[in-house]
Amino acid sequence: MDPQAVFCHNLDCPARGRVGKGNIGVFSQKDRRYVCHVCGQTFSANKGTAFYRLRTAKELMVIVITLLAHGCPVQAVVAAFKLDERTVLSWQKRAGEQCERVHEQLVEQPRDLGQVQADEMRVKKQGGIVWMAMALQVSTRLWLGGVLSGHRDGELITALVQKVRASALCRPLLFCVDGFTAYVGAIQSVFRTPVPTGQAGRPRLRPWDGICIAQVIKRYARKRVMDIQRRLVQGTMAQVEALLRQTQGEGQINVAFIERLNATFRARISALVRRGRALARQTGTLRPAMYLIGTAYNFCSYHKSLRLPIYLPANRHHWVARTPAMAAGITDHLWTVEDLLSFQTKIPPWTPPKRSGRPANATKALVAQWCS
Repeated sequence: MDPQAVFCHNLDCPARGRVGKGNIGVFSQKDRRYVCHVCGQTFSANKGTAFYRLRTAKELMVIVITLLAHGCPVQAVVAAFKLDERTVLSWQKRAGEQCERVHEQLVEQPRDLGQVQADEMRVKKQGGIVWMAMALQVSTRLWLGGVLSGHRDGELITALVQKVRASALCRPLLFCVDGFTAYVGAIQSVFRTPVPTGQAGRPRLRPWDGICIAQVIKRYARKRVMDIQRRLVQGTMAQVEALLRQTQGEGQINVAFIERLNATFRARISALVRRGRALARQTGTLRPAMYLIGTAYNFCSYHKSLRLPIYLPANRHHWVARTPAMAAGITDHLWTVEDLLSFQTKIPPWTPPKRSGRPANATKALVAQWCS
């Protein structure tokens, strides 16, 4: 147990979320509990992870979540481990919520994306359908997130583009999407920056420079692709070709990378299978499954197209495997599912309460110590 590697989770504590400040001590080695010397509260070493207050062996949950993350049906897990179906679904929900927190902290950080591909999938739901929209960074194959909605409309696409915006630096960026018209308006409205003028009122929004939008429109006849039309909506062809060389090496405008990711999700979530009897019972169970699959794909699975050669003497070489998170510079090693579920996500730092009048000297001391 390392007190310097954990932080206080009490939201009323001025030292909450602070790591390595000397305010955490070991309360019980046997029960694996820490104590915060500022607020006096004790907390478990699993606080803030998917294992918090778990009544079953942690190793069993890791095995079950690993199977679910690779497409094993819930009914097979129930039959193999003699578990209740509600227990398995609750573990999947807990793991999905943990993966969503990890994704928000580590993946949704500004970086040079280069090229992004986005697409939507139709999901069968009990009593209706749900649309799942997802985005992918092409150069690193990094899953940038997904959103769910009951309708395939502008709100769905805008929510997805906002997730891409949270992960993007203001650099030249190419969007490759299908022919859905909502993409163009959503990208143009989200990728804008307010320009302060010093005057009252809403500031003017300036579009980002170097944003290119390309659409790939497929025409079908008798359930077969008969024609593919590539349309450049925004930007110049020279900019698009430069971004294509930078992100995928060669080729032309396409959505093949996001479609390949869609196939991975269809193989691992039974409700996404095109001609199957499985369906999602409710949207609340589909969202944790989506984040579990996507985050495990980013951190826990090597991607064959991302491996790098290391050349040895006598014209020999061997390959170094990488995950999308390793290619994006988020981590330097392959995560296990246990690493993913036990990762402690940060909490927002403490802010002093707003009160009328001058702050007390004790409040000033706390602000100077923990808010600097």
